[in-house]
Amino acid sequence: MVYVLVLLNDWNRVFYDALQNRDADVFWQQLQMFGILATAFIVVAVYRFYLTQLLEIRWRAWMTRDFIRRWSTQNIFYQLELSQFATLGENSSRADNPDQRIQEDIQLFTSDTVGLSLGLLDALVTLGSFVGILWMLSGSFDFHYQDYVFTIPGFMVWMALIYALSGSLIGHFLGRSMSPLNYAQQRLEANFRHHLMRIREYSEAIALDKGADFERASLQKRFTSVVENFLQLLKVQKRFTWFSSAYGQAAVVFPMLVAAPRYFSGAIQLGELMQISSAFGQVQESLSWLVSNYPRLASWTATTQRLHGFLEQMETIRAISYAVVQAPTDGREAPTSLKTAALTINLPDRTVLLDDVVLEVRPGDSVLIRGPSGSGKSTLLRVLAGIWPYVRGWDAQRQPLSLYEAVALPADCMFVPQRPYFPEGRLRDALCYPGEVDSYTDVDLQQALMMAVLPQFITQLDKVGQWSQQLSGGEAQRLAMARVFLKQPHWVFADEATSALDEATEKVIYERLLAMVKSKGGALVSVAHRPSVAAYHQRLWQLVNASEGSTKSYVMQVSH
Repeated sequence: MVYVLVLLNDWNRVFYDALQNRDADVFWQQLQMFGILATAFIVVAVYRFYLTQLLEIRWRAWMTRDFIRRWSTQNIFYQLELSQFATLGENSSRADNPDQRIQEDIQLFTSDTVGLSLGLLDALVTLGSFVGILWMLSGSFDFHYQDYVFTIPGFMVWMALIYALSGSLIGHFLGRSMSPLNYAQQRLEANFRHHLMRIREYSEAIALDKGADFERASLQKRFTSVVENFLQLLKVQKRFTWFSSAYGQAAVVFPMLVAAPRYFSGAIQLGELMQISSAFGQVQESLSWLVSNYPRLASWTATTQRLHGFLEQMETIRAISYAVVQAPTDGREAPTSLKTAALTINLPDRTVLLDDVVLEVRPGDSVLIRGPSGSGKSTLLRVLAGIWPYVRGWDAQRQPLSLYEAVALPADCMFVPQRPYFPEGRLRDALCYPGEVDSYTDVDLQQALMMAVLPQFITQLDKVGQWSQQLSGGEAQRLAMARVFLKQPHWVFADEATSALDEATEKVIYERLLAMVKSKGGALVSVAHRPSVAAYHQRLWQLVNASEGSTKSYVMQVSH
């Protein structure tokens, strides 16, 4: 591209000299040459665009895969949500809206980085190509001072440098607040969009609570923040545009003014004047890369800071997270029973929730975990599942253990949450999640639905829906149980998994769960408040308050 521009610059000199000399033959020859150069310029421009966009989408695809891998490995996506309550360091900020950072920020980062870096490369190559031309064409500038004659060679080059340097300094002074305002704008826009998504997700609960007015006011408040920050950014951009527009317009006539004395003295012809103007424009534009790209640089800086902060927090959480229950990697078989060392379980703010907890569940057992709300029943299951990072294990000498050493978890376990998740799509996809649909036959799926007391869905396996929203609480819990009956795990950990069911249906579900785990040589561990659930369990783990005052710490009492 730059080479074609160099040829066009030389064409300017010959073409305008032909016009001044009224040389028709050269004039028509140069028009033909222009056709060739213009065709080459078009071809290069098209492929420059195509290859640049190809580089951008490939880089974005690579970065997106990398960030998704980091975000999803070791349940970082879950622990990021917990980290808003945790202290990760004085200079750490919570990575808000990971979805926006992965989808939008990566796209902006790759687009701006490719555009800016190739633009800078283009400016450097253009400068290297045209500065020599301008140096030779501009001649020297002589001036007298105290009986001395001073000569400045390449005068136009120095003028272009002074013009661009002064413009860059003024532009930076006027636009230096763009970057923090862009950062805030991206965050505020993401928060506004996130709240819209939450209203959609909890639409039924909001409607039942008659919370539409409250949510409308909350949305308006967030959008007002978006508008106010945008107006501040617009004010800065307006001020910068005043300067950049004037700077660009002045650059059109500035080389003419500087070179005009030589033209009127007859030292150069019209063609040379036009070539000087063209070369000066290329050199000045290359040197003014910062001024021309300052708004985009400000946006790029803000996007880069957001991605860097997101990446830094993911790695920080990964470093402090030791709640990963790993399968043995040294050839040892997985344990046949659940057994833990003494565990200390903390809240994200490091407050001790459960202390000195020692668990043991043998094959054939059925254990019920009970306790006051907030005593850590669900958190205990999260620890066993390996997704709760704020836990330590201790040996008999109170020496710290890794969680793998502190928790011996049997193979083939399945955890059932109170609020199950179902992907959008066919019912069979929701039932098999996260497994492959092809792993099960229709007969398997239908039998699982029957076991979970969902006969009405047997003929709807290929029905498409948003199952997390359109199912009632009881239907959602029974569909989650259908997954359990479909996958036939040996060990089942249920967290208030039947709280929305009537007692008759609950009785059927629990009887079938117990029969399944006992036939597999496993066990059942349940968290529940309802007294009726106790009838299906042999052992009780009762969490009781072991401290006084506003801070409550719980311990476990085991009974049969």
